[in-house]
Amino acid sequence: MNRRTYLGSVGMAGLTSVAGCLGGGLGNDGGNTGDTNTVLEPPETDLSEASHPSYGKDLPALSLPDPLSGETISTDQYEGERAVLMTFIYTNCPDGMCPALTLRLRRVQEVAASEGYSDDVALLAMTFDPERDTEKALRSFADQQGVDADAENWHFLRPETYEKAKTIMNEEIGLPLQKRDAKQYENLEYAFPHFNLILLANERGIVERAYPKGATNEIQMVVDDVETVVTA
Repeated sequence: MNRRTYLGSVGMAGLTSVAGCLGGGLGNDGGNTGDTNTVLEPPETDLSEASHPSYGKDLPALSLPDPLSGETISTDQYEGERAVLMTFIYTNCPDGMCPALTLRLRRVQEVAASEGYSDDVALLAMTFDPERDTEKALRSFADQQGVDADAENWHFLRPETYEKAKTIMNEEIGLPLQKRDAKQYENLEYAFPHFNLILLANERGIVERAYPKGATNEIQMVVDDVETVVTA
């Protein structure tokens, strides 16, 4: 997919000064128009000039191992079959944002199970810290967050190396990723300033919603958006 230019208005100074997760979005308000390949109406905030995928754009084609299941998971495998709700985390996140992102996916998992559409949505959480996020660490994180990581609709995705994760985040997702010193946090050598992005794509692989403030978006709004997409 064509990568969009990272918006200078975000300010790289902000990236280097924060050790945890960044909540700001990368888009401008504007007049987005409808897309015949989407189910949802255009969002109120036009993110079409953002560096990350946004409404009406293709979900990046990623193929990564799930260390818990032993499978290799590709976003392409869900085209024609499932919607995809995807976020990007690391388990040593010191400020609670990654658990908040995970909570939104977990809540969708719970509602999908109770409403009978578990088979219509894939829930993908990609770590960008594979050096620390081993299979054991990811399973422990899943238990702490109340995630059913053994359900077939949930997958933790783990790039083989940090460099691979950095390339994915920079080039495919369009968000900068770089380790930062984290000596201000006890027992934490490094952390990542990063954006709290959640992506929702329909079964055609088209992004229906990008939530650049995903850790603080209303949980019910995300749940409702997913349900609308999968039941259309």
